[in-house]
Amino acid sequence: METKTVSRQSKLLTPPSRRLILLSGVGAVLAACSGGTGGFPGFDSPSAPQAGGNAPPSGPTIGTGSVKVGLILPLTAEGSGATVGNSLKNAAEMALAEFPGADLTLLVKDDRGTPDGAQAAAQEALREGAELIIGPLFAPSVQAVGQVARSAGKPVIAFSSDSNVAARGVYLLSFPPENDVNRVIAYASAQGRKSFAALVPETAYGKVVEGAFQQAVANRGARVVVIERFGSDQNSMRAAATRLAPALQQADALFVPADAATMSSLGLLLQQAGYDPAKVKPLGTGVWNDANVARVPAIQGGWFASPDTAGFNAFAGRYQKRFNSAPTRTATLSYDAVSLAAALARTQGSQRFSESVLTNASGFAGADGVFRFRPDGLNERGLAVLELRNGQIVTVNAAPRDLGPRTN
Repeated sequence: METKTVSRQSKLLTPPSRRLILLSGVGAVLAACSGGTGGFPGFDSPSAPQAGGNAPPSGPTIGTGSVKVGLILPLTAEGSGATVGNSLKNAAEMALAEFPGADLTLLVKDDRGTPDGAQAAAQEALREGAELIIGPLFAPSVQAVGQVARSAGKPVIAFSSDSNVAARGVYLLSFPPENDVNRVIAYASAQGRKSFAALVPETAYGKVVEGAFQQAVANRGARVVVIERFGSDQNSMRAAATRLAPALQQADALFVPADAATMSSLGLLLQQAGYDPAKVKPLGTGVWNDANVARVPAIQGGWFASPDTAGFNAFAGRYQKRFNSAPTRTATLSYDAVSLAAALARTQGSQRFSESVLTNASGFAGADGVFRFRPDGLNERGLAVLELRNGQIVTVNAAPRDLGPRTN
């Protein structure tokens, strides 16, 4: 069934309803998780949470509740980091404002976009009594904070999309590209696509999605016909497209995880090499969720996976009204993390940030749809499958409202 967006998710996200739904009993509390402990020393204690210290806050705070949570962000980082960091901070502030009676105090710390800054910020937050750390954003900083938090027995909810920094007790609330790949390959396979080709960039991102692509195809009992890689220059792209062309006669889907800056040129080169998207279905990742990509002729009819847009659009409208500026796309991560912390502080008592609660298999529903944390720190998300059609992006398979049984 085809639809433009999923409206029910947006209804869950608009005032005055709860800002974040706990999906254990649908909108109730995490009752299934409150009775047990996971046996993870320091992260899952049956006793009341013990703060790391009681020093007075040495920096800005948000909220006045009894439960202290560190919020570590690159507020003065170089480049675009500060812009993203401050958007994440605004979203955290908005989450508390929209959660009635939130019993949280956020200890706001600037890591300056560096691992050393993140380590110092985590130490400071723990001295001031943080029971949970939200952030940081960059992978090296997440590693630094994870080491400090682990020694103190406190969990971390960080925003990096680098799966390598996930660990037990260090949970990534982000958009890992592996999730995009798994979803779109599963959907394509369900639609009868069984022979897959790939054209991937020679970048760190390309390596990640290539590995996920191979695993996802194997998991579906399908086959990989060919994988070609291309560099950033036109000659490399042209050569890769030319090498790819003969093998496409054996494929019924082509995976091309290229962003807007690349896709226009690459698409033209694919067409010149004889590629026909009507015969070999184009597939992509969330980087295709861009108006410029949607207009590329060579990938019309292509599918990619991404969070449903309704939740983010509703969030962005409220953010714009409150701060008179548009949020960055990642701002919902901070919003959901703070909303989750507030919900757990209200409902879960002494177990509020325990491993068994944070890794609840039923998961949670936030601004970007349903998600859950795996015990290894990675996350799973309910993603929609979208199609590029006549220069527009439309939803062809809605994001699930629940994630089903855990498979990991």
